[in-house]
Amino acid sequence: MNPNQTVEDESHPSITAASRRIQCLSLHLTPLPPSQPSPQLNMLTCAKAANKLEVDKVSLSTYMRGKNRDIQEKIIEFFESRPDLQTPVGVSMNEHRELCMRQLVALVREAKIKPFRYVVDDPAKYFAITEAIGSIDVSLGIKLGVQFSLWGGSVLNLGTEKHRDKYFDGIDNLDYPGCFAMTELHHGSNVQGLQTTATFDPVTDEFIIDTPNDGAIKWWIGNASVHGKFATVFAKLILPTHDSKKVSDMGVHAFIIPIRDLNTLQTLPGIEIHDCGHKVGLNGVDNGALRFRSVRIPRDNLLNRFGDVSQDGKYTSSLPTINKRFAAMLGELVGGRVGLAYASVGFLKISVTIAVRYSLLRQQFGPPEQPEVSILDYQSQQHKLMPMLASSYAFHFATQYLVQKYSEMKKMHDEQLVADVHALSAGLKAYVTSYTAKSLSTCREACGGHGYAAVNRFGSLRNDHDIFQTFEGDNTVLMQQVAADLLKQYKDKFQGGTLSVTWNYLRESMNTYLSQPNPIIARWESADHLRDPKFQLDAFRYRTSRLLQSVAARLRKHSKTLGTFGAWNRCLNHLLLLAESHTESVILAKFIEAVHNCPDASSRAALKLVCDLYALDHIWNDIGTYRNVDYVAPNKAKAIHKLTEYLCFQVRNIAGELVDGFDLPASVTRAPIAMQSEAYAQYTHHIGF
Repeated sequence: MNPNQTVEDESHPSITAASRRIQCLSLHLTPLPPSQPSPQLNMLTCAKAANKLEVDKVSLSTYMRGKNRDIQEKIIEFFESRPDLQTPVGVSMNEHRELCMRQLVALVREAKIKPFRYVVDDPAKYFAITEAIGSIDVSLGIKLGVQFSLWGGSVLNLGTEKHRDKYFDGIDNLDYPGCFAMTELHHGSNVQGLQTTATFDPVTDEFIIDTPNDGAIKWWIGNASVHGKFATVFAKLILPTHDSKKVSDMGVHAFIIPIRDLNTLQTLPGIEIHDCGHKVGLNGVDNGALRFRSVRIPRDNLLNRFGDVSQDGKYTSSLPTINKRFAAMLGELVGGRVGLAYASVGFLKISVTIAVRYSLLRQQFGPPEQPEVSILDYQSQQHKLMPMLASSYAFHFATQYLVQKYSEMKKMHDEQLVADVHALSAGLKAYVTSYTAKSLSTCREACGGHGYAAVNRFGSLRNDHDIFQTFEGDNTVLMQQVAADLLKQYKDKFQGGTLSVTWNYLRESMNTYLSQPNPIIARWESADHLRDPKFQLDAFRYRTSRLLQSVAARLRKHSKTLGTFGAWNRCLNHLLLLAESHTESVILAKFIEAVHNCPDASSRAALKLVCDLYALDHIWNDIGTYRNVDYVAPNKAKAIHKLTEYLCFQVRNIAGELVDGFDLPASVTRAPIAMQSEAYAQYTHHIGF
């Protein structure tokens, strides 16, 4: 048999298995000529001989910063010029809440930066503003998001022209601070299970808002405890009928409810507000709980873009079912998810920058009778931080792509694009925030005892970021949504349907999966091959396609005995792994594309090095999967490991330039242990020496 031949016929499994076995035997009888060891791999034996890339930091940072850097610099400069608006270490909860409100008011009324104007018209600019604000104080960034993206965004996206005319200016200039009251004590992720009711009274032309039990109390509502004057409240719309049921549940809708007097700030009749208290982080945000006792609001306060009620109690909608209306409503609220993914990358950049700069400065031990060496020269420190640095770049380009697709969605309102952005934002938000949460702890550990000092920021960054894994969708729930969408695309593929943009690669890679791995390619181990973007992306996509095929088969099998819900639960960990693998494939594809599009040769070479490390580190970390199916032969697995170590060292050689490439303002990475000069003088001065 020709060793280059691949098995194409999957219709006879026994023939397929026999043919594959013959292929493998032929390779033993006629082995491939030994590949020449890569010069790059040989350099590992003498790390000092490795050639360091020359990186043009100005070109790299220009490529990374994007078009909205000017407004970010304006924000940073404004807050640097105002010591009274800077958040001190150890600030109390009550002081922090009032400071955050002063900071937000100063941003809008003194710095004249109006984020609300960009929420719909220029989302990329809005997210750039939130990134800069979050670097000043994460609580401030979240409070800004509650005001403009959640409360304001719900008015713009779920309301109609009458709501925009009435509320836009007050939201924009902060006369109308507001809340987004979706989550209840007993229901968070299951929004369709919300129990708060809005019953229409045709006699008075009003809705009556009620909290029927303690489980229906609105919980964790940002801006509610102290500053909010309005709330967008999500409740089941109940209409009176003339049949035996007497009422009809039309599903969850959104309503604008005043909660405090505009002048006195006193709580309005029928509304109870309680403080949720001290939290793990984000204590500058005044989270509260809301209960409604027969609160009456005008019929016009229904945000009626997707469904309306006439004065005589008739319901109308352009969407025929409760599920379609619910999906359309949530689709318009996906911006919060996009913003969290984008903001989480900012956290990762800051923490990696602090940890890398400290590791370059800090010296411990060394050869006998010689000076101590930088702790970043130790392989263990490199393996902690360099893949993380590579991931920071990968996530940067992936979330830039997400913001771009979200901006297109807001302009085009294309149904397929809405679905694509929904799944993409779910995957990236869940994946990036989970990775960043783990990385924040790793960075703290990498800085030893000094990383534990509050002034060096890891504690506050970690605590403030932790909730990113939960709000705007629990990460485990979001990954299930990604898996469900992949399975739908998989089903559509075999029924002749079209695949949405993000999933196009499945058409080819599923066909590749249906044939066995080529035993010759499985043995290729040259550095050129392993650093080929096609090999890397094919490996990521092959893994995703294999997981998709296998979990679909398992679901079919278990659904016969356990039912749909039982089968899903039985396969849940498999489904989460599928969603994670797909998200990694999308991230790598965007990174490869960004490397290709980089106009500066030195920056492109640096990004290629970082991209190779990102890809091969992931392949090596899951090498068991590739070995189990003979996608990678033992000699190739060993070559991947060696090359990954080499790339890790090469990235270490330019780590300083790479973190500089993020172009973060000095105040953003204001950790004394990471300062380039007089680091310890700055640090000891902080505690009074």
